[in-house]
Amino acid sequence: MHSESPIGVFDSGLGGISVLYEIHKLLPNEDLIYLGDSQYNPYGTKTKEQITDRCIAICDRFVEMGVKMIVIACNTATSACVPLLRERYDIDIIGMEPALKVACERGPDRHVAVWATNFTLKEKKF
Repeated sequence: MHSESPIGVFDSGLGGISVLYEIHKLLPNEDLIYLGDSQYNPYGTKTKEQITDRCIAICDRFVEMGVKMIVIACNTATSACVPLLRERYDIDIIGMEPALKVACERGPDRHVAVWATNFTLKEKKF
């Protein structure tokens, strides 16, 4: 892996393109590889084991491609297995962290809407 290596980004579908766009705006000179896993979406209806197996397969492929970092642009995948992926791979794994805490801290008079899969909502972070 070299500093010129690309960054791998994946989501269970096309929603992660907004994350890819923001990465590109912040790091315009970086090469990016995006995988929208529409074949296996939605992840939120799968078991933790199914999601983990799929994420490992994607990360294995990215590592074979020589990425220097992986961004998981999916709350469900992050909730299911980001700690395991971080232990498994010798590159940085960046996961999507729910912004719910930050939104709730804006004050008691605020309303907060959450758009998430059933899987994600059942996880400890929520």
